[in-house]
Amino acid sequence: MALTINCKGELIDLSSPKVMGILNITPDSFYDGGNYTNDTTILHQAEKMLTEGATFIDVGAYSSRPEAIHINEEEELKRIVPVIELLAHKFDDILISVDTFRSTVARETVEAGACIVNDISGGSLDKNMFTTIAELQVPYILMHMKGTPQNMQKQAEYDDILHEIIYFFSEKIAELRALKVNDIIIDIGFGFGKTIDHNYRLLKNLDLFKTLELPILTGLSRKSMLYKLLETTPENALNATTSANTIALLNGTNILRVHDVKEAIETIKIVEMTNK
Repeated sequence: MALTINCKGELIDLSSPKVMGILNITPDSFYDGGNYTNDTTILHQAEKMLTEGATFIDVGAYSSRPEAIHINEEEELKRIVPVIELLAHKFDDILISVDTFRSTVARETVEAGACIVNDISGGSLDKNMFTTIAELQVPYILMHMKGTPQNMQKQAEYDDILHEIIYFFSEKIAELRALKVNDIIIDIGFGFGKTIDHNYRLLKNLDLFKTLELPILTGLSRKSMLYKLLETTPENALNATTSANTIALLNGTNILRVHDVKEAIETIKIVEMTNK
């Protein structure tokens, strides 16, 4: 099983789980939209997450919450490229992941200092994404989503969700391998074109995806599958996030993508102690 990825010539060992901190620079993300819109707040949040133990910082300029407002490529580039440059200049060793489904955005942000591409569409929304990743030779996070953020929750229908998503990954991985993409991480895509029941079935059976022999990234942080079940809000879903992340770690997750880095690091430490 491939449990190392190459970021800027540095081999990152994922056999011990790592944390990816979320830095949304969007005005309308479901939890922290509008919080990080100037250099001061962006740098403060990035420094806080790095100090708390994040290995990666995932920067997103396109809100992918259900029914989010669509923005064009020009607007996404305008939002994100200066932020990547800012972070790369301020923090010498920062490992930046860029959350985008557009190949042009992927290319320009990698040139600006990012070293991972995190694609919610798994290459389905831009036919040039896979060839671009092959050219850039950066780690690629391959996520499963049905439809687009604007319509995905209307497409949450499966005959057998586990079989269908494993088949999706198998096909996409084969395409990427044919293009000589070396470092692939899979993301089940919790909440993306899936009902609450689908999400919990996937979480329960997350270890089945280890058969693909690739690192698994899990993004559950403050999502609706947690706060709707508990009849609360994203702001009050930290405890639920920690509980869900614990299950994900026990079932084989290698990277936790979170808003709250300190709590995720603590969760990993406790789970690792039980596995000694």
